[in-house]
This record gives sequence, C-alpha cells and structure tokens, in this order.
Amino acid sequence: MEEGSLRCDANVSVMPRGADKFGTKVEVKNVNSFRYIRSALEYEIERQIEVVEAGGRIQQETRLWNQAEGRTYSMRSKEQAHDYRYFPEPDLPPLVVSAAWQAEIAATMPELPEARRKRMIAEYDLTEQDAQTLTAAREFADQFEAAARTARSPRRVANLLLSELGGRLKAAGIELDASPVTLTGLVQAADLVEDGKISSKQLKQLLDICFEKSEDFGPVYEREKPQQITDSSAIEKLIDEVIAANPKQVEQYRGGKKTVAGFFVGQVMRLSKGQANPALLNELVAKKLDG
Repeated sequence: MEEGSLRCDANVSVMPRGADKFGTKVEVKNVNSFRYIRSALEYEIERQIEVVEAGGRIQQETRLWNQAEGRTYSMRSKEQAHDYRYFPEPDLPPLVVSAAWQAEIAATMPELPEARRKRMIAEYDLTEQDAQTLTAAREFADQFEAAARTARSPRRVANLLLSELGGRLKAAGIELDASPVTLTGLVQAADLVEDGKISSKQLKQLLDICFEKSEDFGPVYEREKPQQITDSSAIEKLIDEVIAANPKQVEQYRGGKKTVAGFFVGQVMRLSKGQANPALLNELVAKKLDG
C-alpha cells in the first residue's frame, strides 16, 4: 500500500507485550496509509503503557483511529478468540516439544554470546567493552580463548590483541589470519611484559619490526632481544640526574601532587631509551622523592 496512490480501510492488530496469539489483542481500524499506521501504533504504544503503569489491564477490543485528533477511540469489545474467527490449521499436526527433546537440543547448542561475555568477564577479568568486541564473532572469540588459557595474564593478551595488534592490522588493511604476529607470539609478548622483561615501549618497537619484516614475535624477539636495566644503582643514577634537572617538579611532588611521579618515570625512561625495568623504576622514583 503506497501512500497517496491507494486508499482502503486497513486494520492494524496491536499485541501487548506478554500476550500470546490467543490472548489480549487490540485491533485498530481506519488506518489507510503507512503514515496513519505509524501514528496509530505510536499512540497505542503510549496509551497501553499508561494503562498498565496505572495498574489497569489492556482490554481486547476494536478501536477507531482518528487522524484529525491523533488518537484512537473504542468501538466494540471482543472477549473471546472465536470473535476473531481463530481456528486451528487443519493441515498441520500438533507439535509436541517434550522436555527430553528440549534437553537434547540444548546439549547441542554452542555457548551463546551473552553467556560467553559474562563468563569471559568473570574468568579473564575483562572489561565489558573488551568482552563485547572479542565475542563479536565466534571464531574470533575461540582464537582469543585458546591463546588466553596459555597466558599468565589473559587480560593483557586481550589488551594487546585489541589495541597493539588490532591497530597495526587495521593500518595494514589485513585480517587477523594474515597477521605476521600469531596469537602464540602475542602470548609470548604479553608474558614478557607481565614478567617485567620488556617494557611497553620495547614491545611496541618489537611489534613494529614484526610488521615491517613480516615475522612473528618470537624470532624478532630472539634476534633483537632488548636488554632491560635491572641494576638498581644504574637506575638510581638516572633518577638523581632527572631530579637535579627538575627542582620545580620535585617541589610539586613533595607539596602533595603525587601524580608528578609519572613525569620522573617518563624522563628516566627517555634517558634509558626505554630499557629501565618499569616496576623497579617506579619503586625507586617513589623512594627517592619521598626520601
């Protein structure tokens, strides 16, 4: 029915939420265009919500749409299904769904996305947003979980997969299955960061090389293997140098602005070319500034 080209007396049936096919039904007459149908439906939705929220019940009836007033009026009630001339389909036998059949079907069904998201959030300490992204496709979720179960920190694997690896794949215009860095390589990278053997900056540099050379993370790491500075005295020397060059920031820290510690960590990382052990560096910076 195209508005403006054909006019006829059409009916719209509105089934309130929760009603079955033989339950409460409101029929609206005098809707003879798509615009009228939309307007009538919008009005009925609001009207029925108001009735239910006020504690009333939706009556099974036929109502008339008045376009000029933008509302429907009750015409007549229809209390039983036979008023609508419902009848069983004679060519379709009854379908009996037994509890055993339902259990058999349920046993063959895969884990559904919503349930999987909830489980992954609880099991891998993921954020809601990361879980949504990881379960967007079943195959993607399967690949992540296979990798996450072998990692020291599944959450770090998720972060690297969605940010570091995902960003590079998008920039290169390729899919995960064509990535030079496999998920096995990504788990290795995540474990190295988790153990403090490489810094986040070093990881980024290694991943850049992987994409530049089209090599997996493992071979690149073995060849490049950045050395971390784990000698406390060497790191302390760098910290002393940064503190001496930034008396204003030292004063701010000791005045209560503790976030300034991040400035000193960043400066030492720059001086060490990203090789200072992050955990040790943060510990020594706080010790020096508080001392």
